[in-house]
Amino acid sequence: MVILKGRGWVAPLCWVAVLLDGFDAVVLGAVMSSMIDDPEFALTAASGTTVATVGLVGMMIGALGMGWATDKFGRRKLLIGAVILFSIFTFGMAFVDSIFLFGLLRFLAGVGLGGCLPTGISMVTEFAGRGRTGKSTTLMMTGYHVGAVLTAALAIVVVQNINWHAMFIIGALPALVLVPLMYFYLPESPDYLLSKGRVEDARRVSEHYGLDFSHQEQVERELRAAAVAGTVDGTGPGSTAQADAPAKAEPRGAATVLSGQYQRNTVLVWITSFMGLLLVYGLNTWLPQIMRSAGYDLGNALGFLLILNIGAVVGLVIAGRVADRVTPRVAAVVWFIGAGALLAALAIKLPLLGIYAMVFVTGCFVFSAQVLVYAFCAANYPTKVRATALGMAAGIGRLGAISGPILGGAVLAAGVAHPWGFFGFAIAAILGGGAMAGTKTLQQGD
Repeated sequence: MVILKGRGWVAPLCWVAVLLDGFDAVVLGAVMSSMIDDPEFALTAASGTTVATVGLVGMMIGALGMGWATDKFGRRKLLIGAVILFSIFTFGMAFVDSIFLFGLLRFLAGVGLGGCLPTGISMVTEFAGRGRTGKSTTLMMTGYHVGAVLTAALAIVVVQNINWHAMFIIGALPALVLVPLMYFYLPESPDYLLSKGRVEDARRVSEHYGLDFSHQEQVERELRAAAVAGTVDGTGPGSTAQADAPAKAEPRGAATVLSGQYQRNTVLVWITSFMGLLLVYGLNTWLPQIMRSAGYDLGNALGFLLILNIGAVVGLVIAGRVADRVTPRVAAVVWFIGAGALLAALAIKLPLLGIYAMVFVTGCFVFSAQVLVYAFCAANYPTKVRATALGMAAGIGRLGAISGPILGGAVLAAGVAHPWGFFGFAIAAILGGGAMAGTKTLQQGD
């Protein structure tokens, strides 16, 4: 299906889809304390860590399978399917009374949601056009943190006045509006259409949405020519004969991402993404409990989670502008190092107002740092493998997302969550900054 509706639908629809990822990242941390206090559910810190982990394993599987799925079904269908699956299984979590079933549904919801974020980013950057990857990626990711903010704010009201089950019902409701809108208004990626030989469809979508189709065609020809360079007798690199060579000779997906000039960047991006998502999911899962261990009540502990993600939204707006000026690579290095310093500083005892201010500034750096990794991928890989590169970075990064809750659960179980939890997260941020510093900007001046 080729959708040629209004031109302004792509970014908002992808933004709302990513908002669901933000809900998922925060909801478990927001309800964990209440689930532990619920005598009928009998959750413990150890079983809570297991539940958080299996959901993230599901997201890792979904993200890693995203490249294959988009090649087979297209980005539009994958994004719609991801939202449907996530919403169905999230709704089911509200009605189970066993930790095993809750964890199983969490895993299945994670598989559904895993491809949502990288696919959404790849679509938004493609429709935004060249030279705007930093701003478009970070603005897109404000959806993630707006979702996190709304979830944390809702939890303060819903969890304390109704129950934790209601949070999962609320999380499933957006799909009732989002899925029909995506079906009727979300176009297919012109690059996907071009890769399937649907040249006229790709041209129609590109022209309708104001994209440079001639550039897409040139990229397609150059990739084909590079794939057969030296294999066609009597022709040189870039010749017409090579440009018209069969598409099957062209390297695709992971083969491109893990070869040639991209190989070093890919490995270092995986390391950086591991550290970045360790911070995102570790803090969103356990920050309220870490703060409770430091002597704060439940209301303030949830308030810190809310302020952390409000800071993330502000940080994203700033980070996007900085990234477009100094390249996403440089911005990411600065943001990771800054996050490390601020996380270590959270161990310092401050008055209540002071700790709220520190948590806000920390949120400005911690979560934006990971988004700048995605901006780097969007700017430094060809359009044809951008979704694969983003999916692999997000998928490998999910190992860090799994490790974050495990780290937080371990320091809580050991009784040293404050201050050693913050020190552990600070080390992860510094390591992430070091890995990003080793990358090289390929598509734009450094």
